[in-house]
This record gives sequence, C-alpha cells and structure tokens, in this order.
Amino acid sequence: MRPRIAIPADTLTEATNVINERMAPYAPKPVIEAIVKSGGVPVIFPSVSPELVPDYLGLFDGVLFAGGADVDPTFFGEEPHQRLGATYRKRDLFEIELLKQSLKADKAIMGICRGLQLINVGLGGTLYQDLSENPEATIKHSQDAPGNFPSHHVNVQEDSRLYSLVGKRPYVNSRHHQLLKKIAPTLRVSAFADDGVPEAIESKENNQILAVQWHPENMFKHYEYSQKIFADFIERAKY
Repeated sequence: MRPRIAIPADTLTEATNVINERMAPYAPKPVIEAIVKSGGVPVIFPSVSPELVPDYLGLFDGVLFAGGADVDPTFFGEEPHQRLGATYRKRDLFEIELLKQSLKADKAIMGICRGLQLINVGLGGTLYQDLSENPEATIKHSQDAPGNFPSHHVNVQEDSRLYSLVGKRPYVNSRHHQLLKKIAPTLRVSAFADDGVPEAIESKENNQILAVQWHPENMFKHYEYSQKIFADFIERAKY
C-alpha cells in the first residue's frame, strides 16, 4: 500500500464560482501532484477543532504542512507587527495539535514555507514577523520572478539529511516575508541563505522532521533535487 500523506488544508476566504460559499478548504495542486509522483496518496484534512486530531491519526502515515497565511504571533508570545500578513488562527490551532500528536505517533513530517515556520513555533521556537525586523536579511526573499523559477542559492550543512538530497548549494525559489528567529530546542537549521536567514530545519535526534523555507512543489517537475525532497518524505513515511 502506498503511504498516505495528510495535507492540512488552507482556507479560501473568498466565495468560489462553483459553490458560492466562503471559507472553503483546499490544498495546493502542486503539492498533491508532487506527492502522487513520489509514490504517496494525498489525504486532505480541513481545519477543525484540535479535539478531533486523535481521530485522524490512524488515517495517515506522514503529514505535510504546506504554505499559506502567516502564523499568528500570539503562539510565540508576541503582538502583531505592523507588517504582519493575513493570519487564520483556526488553522494554526489545528495544525499545531496535529504536529504534536504526529510526533508522538512517530509519523513522518515535512514542511514547506509556512509549514517550516509552523513546525518551529509549534515546538517552541519563534519567528521574525517580517523581514524588516532582521537587519541582516538583505537578500530578496519574496521574489518577483515566476514561482516555478529559482531566485537565490542556499548553503546546506554537509552533516544534514538535506545535503544527501539537494547537495551543497541548490538554487531555490523564494516567496516569504517571515523567517525563523529562535530555533525550537529539538530542531537544527540545516541550510542558510547567504545573508544568514535559515532555509531548512531537521530533527536533531532522528529523521522524523525535514522542512524547507522554499517551495519545491513548484519546481519538482524540472529540478530533480526538488523531487528528491518529496521522494525522501514518502520513504520516511513507509516506516
């Protein structure tokens, strides 16, 4: 049986042309395609009460926390910065509980962009709410180039799991304005941009978590090293 991969849904705040209803759950098509190509079966979970998380645990082998809205800063003890983007607290609550219980249940975990930030916050880390809070962040991290084009390089730590997948200095895409600040105690940074901004995190003690700040789902069709991140995730979900 193919590994079942949970994708917590984002929420479409505008009315759709099909059902004319606001707040419809959805998952990014490129994420779904990347999971299927890598040998997994995607399962979409809407943002519901965190109390329901235990009922979901038997339905999946791995969970992918995808991109989306900013993480609500109250989860790391801060009030909103003037440049904070849109947030959706209901999704944060559900995903943080799903993260914690997935860790306890030994599920494979992957994060993309917001997903990386959510994982760090959920495990006790913090964020810069906007790039302007960190004067050392000098690279353009929110590219104007098309999303499936790379725009800057990252430097991968040679003793990391990520290094075996993408090499030392992959060329990646980038569209984020928040970034990691304090790293959660159980995580390590496994890649940095040239300006020192963290670009990937992994579990310190095992291979359960691997998350990246960029968007490999937009590049996997044309860049093999992006596909390898998903293939590795599916392999981790088999055990």
